[in-house]
This record gives sequence, C-alpha cells and structure tokens, in this order.
Amino acid sequence: MPVPWFLLSFALGPSPVVLSLERLVGPQDAAHCSPGLSCHLWGGDMLCLPGNIVSAPGPVLVPTRLQTELVLRCYQETDCDLCVRVAVHLAVRGHWEEPEDEEQFGRAADPDLEEPKNASLQAQVVLSFQAYPTARCVLLEVQVPAALVQPGQSVGSVVFDCFEAAVGAEVRIWSYTQPRYEKELNFTQQLPDCRGLEVQDSIQSCWALPSLSVSADGEDVHLVLDVSEGQRFGLSLYWNQVQGPTKPWWHRNLTGPQTITLNHTDLVPCLCIQVWPLEPDSVRTSICPFTNDSHAHRNLWRVARLQLLPPRGWRLNAPCSLPAEATLCWQAPGGGPCQSLVPPLPRENVTVNKALEFPLLKGHPNLCVQQVSSGEKLQMQECLWSDSLGPLKDDKLLVETRGPQDNRSLCALEPSGCAPLLSTASTRAARLGEQLLQDLQSGQCLQLWDDDLGALWACPMDKYIHQRWALVWLACLLFAAVLFILLLLKKDHVKGWLRFLKEDVRSGGAARGRAALLLYSADDAGFERLVGTLASALCQLPLRVVVDLWSRRELSAQGSLAWFHAQRLQTLQEGGMVVLLFSPGAVALCHEWLQDGTSAPGAHRPHDAFSASLSCVLPDFLQGRAPGRYIGAYFDSLLCPDAVPTLFRAVPVLALPSQLPDFLRTLQGPGATRPGWLRDRVEQVSRALQPALDSCLRPPGTQETGFEMGPEAGDRT
Repeated sequence: MPVPWFLLSFALGPSPVVLSLERLVGPQDAAHCSPGLSCHLWGGDMLCLPGNIVSAPGPVLVPTRLQTELVLRCYQETDCDLCVRVAVHLAVRGHWEEPEDEEQFGRAADPDLEEPKNASLQAQVVLSFQAYPTARCVLLEVQVPAALVQPGQSVGSVVFDCFEAAVGAEVRIWSYTQPRYEKELNFTQQLPDCRGLEVQDSIQSCWALPSLSVSADGEDVHLVLDVSEGQRFGLSLYWNQVQGPTKPWWHRNLTGPQTITLNHTDLVPCLCIQVWPLEPDSVRTSICPFTNDSHAHRNLWRVARLQLLPPRGWRLNAPCSLPAEATLCWQAPGGGPCQSLVPPLPRENVTVNKALEFPLLKGHPNLCVQQVSSGEKLQMQECLWSDSLGPLKDDKLLVETRGPQDNRSLCALEPSGCAPLLSTASTRAARLGEQLLQDLQSGQCLQLWDDDLGALWACPMDKYIHQRWALVWLACLLFAAVLFILLLLKKDHVKGWLRFLKEDVRSGGAARGRAALLLYSADDAGFERLVGTLASALCQLPLRVVVDLWSRRELSAQGSLAWFHAQRLQTLQEGGMVVLLFSPGAVALCHEWLQDGTSAPGAHRPHDAFSASLSCVLPDFLQGRAPGRYIGAYFDSLLCPDAVPTLFRAVPVLALPSQLPDFLRTLQGPGATRPGWLRDRVEQVSRALQPALDSCLRPPGTQETGFEMGPEAGDRT
C-alpha cells in the first residue's frame, strides 16, 4: 500500500539548522578575563587532584557557573578541529572574622593587620576536560583588585581557549579552585555532528560522509546510501531509548552504493540510523528521522505487548519509550466496557520493559490493565490474571470511601457509575444492598485493595441470582407441565415431535453437565498458562472443567495422589472424560514409568498431579479400560505425533488446534452437538488459544521483550 509519509530525503552532511563558528588560528592555548581582572595561564597540563574541601580563612574566589562555546582551531584553511571554549564565572564567598577580644582590648595599633581586609584576592582555578579519548587539566591564575571584592557578589569571568574534541563527541568539564572551598562545578555537553556544522568542508573527518535517502515502495521502505563505488562504510540501525542505553537492532559493514530494504511496520519513533566510513577514528553520524511521525507512533503501539508477571505484576514490552499511563479496570462478565477504577486507585506512569505491580492485596480474574496514552486515548487492554485465576466471575465490586473522623461510605460499581448500596435506584446492587452489607460484615467478600482513603471488595452474586430466578423457573416448569398435558391430549399429532424433543433435551442436558478432568505436566510457566487458557475456553462451552491449576489449595491439603483419585472417580461417575495433555515433559514421565514402573520421589514438583496420576492411569490402559473414558491431546506446534507412547494410542490422540472439532465433539459426547454450534465453538476456542500458543513458541531471546522486528531481505545493491 502507498505510504507517502515516508518520502523524505536527507544527507548525512549539512543540516537546515547549522552553526557558524569562530576560527582560532594556531595551536596555542590562551586565557583572557573580564575587565578589571588579571589572569594568567600556566604553561603545560597538570595532574587533576581536587583534594578535600577546606574552610575558607576569609573572603575567597570560587567558580559559580560554567559556560561553553564552540570554535574552530585551524592549522590551515581546510585543516581545522572542533574546539570547546570554556568561561568560568567567579564570585566572592566568605567574610573576615572579627577577633573575639577586640572590643575588650581595643583595636590593634598595627595598621598592617587591617591591610588584608582591603587587599586584592587571588585564586588558582582548575579546568578539567574529558572527551574520549582525550583528558586534560589546565590551571588558571586569577587576581581581583580590592575595589571589586564584595562578599557574595560576582566579580566577572575567566575564559580559556580551548579544548579540542571530536565531532559528535560527549564532553565533560569540571572546575574548582586550589585549595577547594566548595563542591566542584560540572558540565556535560553533546557536540554536534557534521550535519550541524556550517564549515564541515574545513573538517577533514566530515569529508567522507555518505548521503542517505528514504523512500517507500508498497509495503517496503528503502534506505538508499549514495556512496562512491567501492567505498567501505558501517551502517547501524538502533533503538534510541530514553530510559536506558541505546539498543542495537541491526549492523553491517557494506561497500557502496547500497540499498537496504525494511518493512514499513518496522519503523518506530526511536529508530535511528548511524553511518560512518570504515577508517580509523572516523566520525559517526546519527539521525532519527521518524521521531515525530504519526504512523511510526501507531506502529509502536502495535508492537507493544503486555506480559504477565505472576502473581500480580505485569510489564509493557516495547522498543521505545511510550508516553502512557496504566490503570486498573473492572471487567464484568457478558461484555460491555471495562470500568476504570481511577479513583480510588492511582494512575501509574508506564516505564517500558520494566516490571510493575499494582498495590493489590489479592488478584481477581475480572481485574484488567488499561494502557492510556497522553491524549487520554485507550490504546491497550488486557485481563492479565484471567488465565491463571479462571474465567470471569459474576461478582459485584464494592468501593469503600473513607473520610475524616472515621466516616465511611459504600457504593457498588454499576455500568452507569458507582451507586450507593442503600438507595431507591433500580439497580441490582440497590435491591440487594442490605444483603451485600451483611456479606461484607460476615467476611464473605474478598478484599482486593486497602489504604487510608478507601478499599475495594469483590462480593459473590451467584446465590442471589439463584434466589431471584427460583420463582421464575418454578412458574416456567408449571407452565411447561400444563402445556405437556395439553399436548398429550393430541398425542397422535405431536408424537413424533415429542420424541425428537425428548432426545434433544437429553443430549443437551448431558452436554451441559459433562465434566472434563485435564491432566498435564507443568513443563514451564508458558505451558501452564496455555493449559489455563484452554481450561478457561472449555468452561464457556459449557463444560465442568477440573484442573490442578485452579485447585492448588486442595492439592496441598490432600496430596497430589489423593486429589487425583477423588477427581477421577467423580468425573467418571458423572460420565465425564479424563483428558491427557501430552507435552515433552509428559512424554518423558510416561517413558520413565513404562521403563521403571515408578517415578523417583521428589523428582517432580509437589503440585504436579500428572506424575501422581500415572500410578492409576497406566493400569486403565494396560487392562483395556481406557476407551470411552480417556482422550489424549497435544499441541501440534509443541510435539510431533510420533512422540506419544504407543500404549496411549488405544484412545483418540488429537492435535490442537488442527483437530479441535473432533476434540470438542468427543468431550461433548455423542449426539450432543449440532454442526452450527460446533463451528462457532471451534472458532471461539481457537481464537482464545492462539495468543498463549504463540507465547510458548516465541524463542527465548525474544520472550523477554515481547516483540520481534528485523530487516527482511537484508540489502540489495
């Protein structure tokens, strides 16, 4: 597609904003000072030894401010170097101390004792300069006449010409006196590169810089370097991150001319280009052409990823800094917008690629993170904890506000806002206000957050939903019974329809009530998250899903083996299925059991129900009791079909997500699904699985940052 916003061209030489510099002829350093002062530059550099701070014996001269100016030091007309002129502003600090016994014995008769109060001041000012690979120290001697010595007043400045530095270098300057009466001044400056200098023809290191143009061709962006034939140069693409050091992305040594091809989606605001001739001590010139480009900013939000950091932490991974804030919101089941919890919770400034955590006491699957840009526009929303804590719950969020003198108020979060519990509003929370208050006081509500200003509580609503609909269901059943009796009177006409209805109700009831016990090996955190996502998706079919990931407390109390025996017995008694999820770790455990007949104690995690379950799963397969009660599955991107042990192929072993229709059909049972229903559920489960499966497949080098970018075809000549 056309992207005219990339059509720009620039040369890594002159720039529209340039500096015109003064020229100094000759290699000699020099010093001069403000009118009324006298100064002298000591010959040769000295050793930089600041020493400790000492007390001033009276009025002394100290540096108060550093000021720099760029000049050119020229040896010939076209042979110049960049040079930094430094001005040190000086002031008088301190007072003469009166003798304690002066009033008692009278003033001294010796007039020589009063001369220091009217004498001139002299100071030795040190200038220290560092710019890789150069480091220098010079000593300036300054004298101030007595007429200008006023404590606390500025007396002027002394100027040093000059410190030579490389184009584009970072320079650091320190100044202090000997002896040192105050903390030394320091100053850091980034010198311009060849593009920012009007006299680049006079600096030989700027002569060999290539020119670069950027153009677009459909989905591709071309970096065309106009370099003389055969000239060798280095080219580097990097992300210029404000929060931390620059991050290299792509680097090559090339021979000109060259054309580098990128995809336009790779361009982000902090993407910079650096180029330099492959010569000793050559000047490197950088440019960041996409800093203010709106399309590059949209690309940045597209590649940004939210990453879960258990138990309640998260991180925003992105190549560049993002001007954004993060807030928590409450996502109610059944759709609808996620309701912001600001206030009472505060907004958090986002620092990309850094672990963050909201001040929560407990996690909840309905809590989501929103990323809001500087323009208050919602850019990203993720319910980070839903996969590890199960599906969304029909809980009511209560917001407690605390005021002065122990005043407290409670309201319930509704789509229209926060409604008071004890009110006449026609909301569910208002109708159940007294019951919710009783639940809160009896400890049935979960406290999610607490501080001096308020608290958040999540109160279950399931029991009230059942009570509300009990009479409605009773009326419906009575109406159905009357209708059934009326239909019996005309059974000859509706006999066939009743038979079909009976079969459909039976199959539908079996599907809704069927249980599925998921067994898996916890290979790593990514695979656990993938299993949690699959279990959450199966709950929406609906199925009654049992997985050890949601039963850690019972697992610890009962033990892995006892917990599995109880769940397996209940699942099979209800006509459910036991699902074996094979992974590389699960296959290794199976082979270990098949070879040795047992597993080494302590070899697996204490909450790993899969290793404990093999003691009774294997006998079912060896004795032929598995068909109809077990089903095998594996993720076809994580395991090849041949890796599943032969013993377990006595039951269907299906690949996910490629054989997802057969998998769901087997879990639902025979005659329980309709073609249209199955197609919709397959799409729903597949869409839920894909992000978690992609996260498992991501290489270790990119899992930390959460994004992948890179040049496509490399370079073309």
